[in-house]
Amino acid sequence: MTRSTTPVWDPTIRLFHWLLVALIAFSWWSGEQHDLERHRLSGYGILALLVFRVYWGFFGPRTARFSSFVRGPGAVAAYFKGLGHRTASHADGHNPLGGWSVVAMLLAVGAMVTAGLFASDIDMLYDGPLATYVSFDQSSAASDLHSTIFNVILALVALHVVAVVFYLAWKRQNLVRPMVTGKRPVAAGEDVTDLRWSPVKALIGIVIAVAFAWVVSTGFQFGNAPAY
Repeated sequence: MTRSTTPVWDPTIRLFHWLLVALIAFSWWSGEQHDLERHRLSGYGILALLVFRVYWGFFGPRTARFSSFVRGPGAVAAYFKGLGHRTASHADGHNPLGGWSVVAMLLAVGAMVTAGLFASDIDMLYDGPLATYVSFDQSSAASDLHSTIFNVILALVALHVVAVVFYLAWKRQNLVRPMVTGKRPVAAGEDVTDLRWSPVKALIGIVIAVAFAWVVSTGFQFGNAPAY
């Protein structure tokens, strides 16, 4: 029996993707509203997501693993040369160019969250949980860096949206649907392999991620709850 679609994204990757979108948007909104308590909680949520994604990049299914989509310059250049062709490229996960955009986004979001953990504002109305480990000048610089990196993330998001529109309009390839349904179309004559993932490994990763975010939220003061 010929299959028209094949699994490409496991449920945890899809949940990670959409939760990250939602939390970054909420972090921006709460920051604009000066709702620092919710802004901080949102940051901890993003931190947990990042820790899980790094874990899943080593222990998740093949399409989630960094080894499957972080490719060398040669593979990226070869893919880029064929980017103008109108033929859809049904990659088993991220293509070589998209893989590096994922890495760039993870690094940028990670840097933004890290800066936020050490940040404090000039009015001392907000202190990140790790601000006590650095000087006030360093903490203030971290606050400025936190805002600057967010602008970098906005640029990466804009680039991502442009890429999605390009693939849809030029290559007639919908990149959003697989991130919703978990499935992609199968090319004619393509030999596909089922996507296998372990809910147990996913649960272990979630526990590690939540525990790490909680420990950081206490400022590594394990006996104390985070102050809000």
